[in-house]
Amino acid sequence: MLEGTPYIYQGEEIGMTNVAFELIDDYRDVETLNYYEEKRNQGMPEAQIMSNIHKKSRDNARTPMQWDDSEDGGFTTGVPWIRVNSNFREINAAAAVKDPDSIYHYYKKLIQLRKKHPVIVYGEYALLLAEHEEIYAFTRTLEDQRLLIILNFYEHEPVFELPAEFAAGKQELLISNYPPSKEDDLTSLKLRPYEARVYLERQIQA
Repeated sequence: MLEGTPYIYQGEEIGMTNVAFELIDDYRDVETLNYYEEKRNQGMPEAQIMSNIHKKSRDNARTPMQWDDSEDGGFTTGVPWIRVNSNFREINAAAAVKDPDSIYHYYKKLIQLRKKHPVIVYGEYALLLAEHEEIYAFTRTLEDQRLLIILNFYEHEPVFELPAEFAAGKQELLISNYPPSKEDDLTSLKLRPYEARVYLERQIQA
């Protein structure tokens, strides 16, 4: 819901995760291999070197697309240039398409909303709750429409207080990563861990 051109990196839309190969021989990235040799020559413990590589190597996000639960995630009948993530039997495109609550279908809805509501593309950005340590909230405004985006980036359950500039009860929930409840009160909303909500408000006052 931010300004700019969105992009989806391969596998992001089905929830593919970064890999953490145990052996340096499974990595292909030149920078990663050079780092390994440099730190090993400096005497850094092997476990520390690999821990750092697991955090920073570009290869962690370069594993082949996981299409299904067949050998090598259905990516090839040959030998892939780099190992497939070992979780391909649980995380793959075929499973995601079948599951109506999957990340894949969440992404589809996000794309549909972007095509349906010009405010998502052209709306002016404004930050809310600038000093809040857990909630990232902002608006996007275009003519008489305004989006309210509320994001909790932590495992805690902070309470979002609706700013006075909003008329209570005028917001339509467009998307959420948790099932909404009839008891939800946007004027004082207790957010669940890592919750994300997007509301649309029409006919706002200029």
